[in-house]
Amino acid sequence: MYAFLLSTAVIFVAELGDKSQLMAMTFAARYRARDVLLGITAATALVHLASVGIGYAIGDVFADAQGAIQVVAGIAFLAFAAWTLRGDELTDDEAAKARNSRGMALLAVGTAFFLAELGDKTMLATITLATQEGWFGTWVGSTLGMVAADALAIGAGALLGRKLPERTIKIGAALLFLAFGVVLIFSGVHAL
Repeated sequence: MYAFLLSTAVIFVAELGDKSQLMAMTFAARYRARDVLLGITAATALVHLASVGIGYAIGDVFADAQGAIQVVAGIAFLAFAAWTLRGDELTDDEAAKARNSRGMALLAVGTAFFLAELGDKTMLATITLATQEGWFGTWVGSTLGMVAADALAIGAGALLGRKLPERTIKIGAALLFLAFGVVLIFSGVHAL
């Protein structure tokens, strides 16, 4: 129980103001909040399960690969930025289907969050907690802490999505992906 409570609190605080919260807000402006939350939960559960496994099995050895993971994730984010700017033109009928299609939103959100969390501070914090505390409590608590913090951003994104034009959302999302990609690459190269 201590591992659960500790990891929930630590990861919730670590996630506040993190790029994942901004991504959650951006996705919630485009997709239904429920689908964004489900995508985030699935991706977070997978990343944090791997994190506690790593922390439990090998502890601090993983820190050496952090730079390479960040560079790969950064390149993926640059690709997301270009893809977002290029955009896809949807007819009104296709746009309605996309809003109502849980599968596409879950895949887009889940993949983006999975990549964003690789080598992120919350992943590293989860690994660190798992080296000192029980893996199961750390996994469940870190997942809950991150999802709770991102749920706040989802609410804000859902409200903004109703008030902002789609072009503004698209440009904003592309700029965020670009910024995150550059920061991840720079941070990763620096860590190498």
